[in-house]
Amino acid sequence: MEEVKLHGTSYNLFTYRVIWALKLKGIPFEYLEEEHSNKGSLIMKYNPAFKRFPILFHGEKVISESMVIIEYIEDTWPQNPLLPIDPLDRSIARFWVKFAGDKGACIGTMYYTSGEKQEKAIKETIEMLKIIEEQVFIGDQENKFFGGEKIGIVDLAFGIIPHWLEIIEDIIGVKLLEPNLFPNLLNWVQNFKEEQIIKENLPNYDEMFVFLKNQRELILSSS
Repeated sequence: MEEVKLHGTSYNLFTYRVIWALKLKGIPFEYLEEEHSNKGSLIMKYNPAFKRFPILFHGEKVISESMVIIEYIEDTWPQNPLLPIDPLDRSIARFWVKFAGDKGACIGTMYYTSGEKQEKAIKETIEMLKIIEEQVFIGDQENKFFGGEKIGIVDLAFGIIPHWLEIIEDIIGVKLLEPNLFPNLLNWVQNFKEEQIIKENLPNYDEMFVFLKNQRELILSSS
């Protein structure tokens, strides 16, 4: 097997998405931690369009952007599939992956802004969560995760909700995931966080809280 190396940054959802995918697939890999502020030659060479980690090296092949990397992993290693077999189900899964990418940015905006911009982002985040509650995780008692009993690509795409969103809520002092509003979503959150591979591959809550709080203060002070 060609060597697999993952370059990423701690406390970063996008890095953890790929770590989870590799672990769920049972693929041996080496993880190399990069500085959050690193915009040096590696990232400028391999992801100049977005200037961010993670970056996956598979032998001489290089892939960037977390969900693109996960699609590559899925196509390269067929064991423990993350996408459904049925073409229609695959298209539905990819639809929600795109939804997570397009709409999920409001969570980040809510985190690193204040005032009117933050209020707008909070409203957009609530609207996004309502759509997920009503159309994605609809309380199907037969399924723990999106479409089945095992974590798939949609669950990884929504991975910011079970851990990162909860910490962001604590940092900015706003509670969005209310049990009476999002029972289906919170049921999925519990199932996701209890999955062994997810549980074993998450940053420490307290350390992550301090890091994200400091990052927010730095961003706000420089804006």
